[in-house]
Amino acid sequence: MAAARASLGRIRPESSILFLCDLQEKFRPSIAYFPQIVSVAARMLKVARLLDVPVLLTEQYPQGLGPTVPELGAQGIKPVSKTCFSMVPTLQKELDGRRQLQSVLLCGIETQVCILNTALDLLDRGLQVHVVVDACSSRSQVDRLVALARMRQSGAFLSTSESLILQLVRDAAHPQFKEIQKIIKEPVPDSGLLGLFQGQNPLCW
Repeated sequence: MAAARASLGRIRPESSILFLCDLQEKFRPSIAYFPQIVSVAARMLKVARLLDVPVLLTEQYPQGLGPTVPELGAQGIKPVSKTCFSMVPTLQKELDGRRQLQSVLLCGIETQVCILNTALDLLDRGLQVHVVVDACSSRSQVDRLVALARMRQSGAFLSTSESLILQLVRDAAHPQFKEIQKIIKEPVPDSGLLGLFQGQNPLCW
């Protein structure tokens, strides 16, 4: 029964963690829908703080690619520098120390590089991966679409930010629900997903 429940991809605050991957200044002009995905990642971060979900933040070669953008609202979270195209090697000790961890919520860039490789590494460790599709992007929208399909083929769950937020809170009687309701009532910016999925090749899925 436990294995069957795990395959549904249910998430709970006490066994989840939020990964924020490489939302840095130098990517701003080149990543499609960059302001929009940062806005959604910031939304996930606000909710994580309200629900006491741990947060890990990486920066890819910050000496060249700059710091995390301020509008993410990650002040107070110490970024972990990396050069690997996955968050996992750099965060291995942190992951090893979290015995209760079951689910990783994944936001950031680029979808076909660090997001994909992070997802595969996490899946390889036996963790559930939930890709926040409206908080991930790439320079190329073809790369973005195919990478999402690739992660789904490998066993990751694709979800929107609102779906994941409400799965975490679970009940309108939750003491933080009113604060979370204010967050989800704010319109989610269009990050190009409707256009991306329209006319998609079903063979990708």
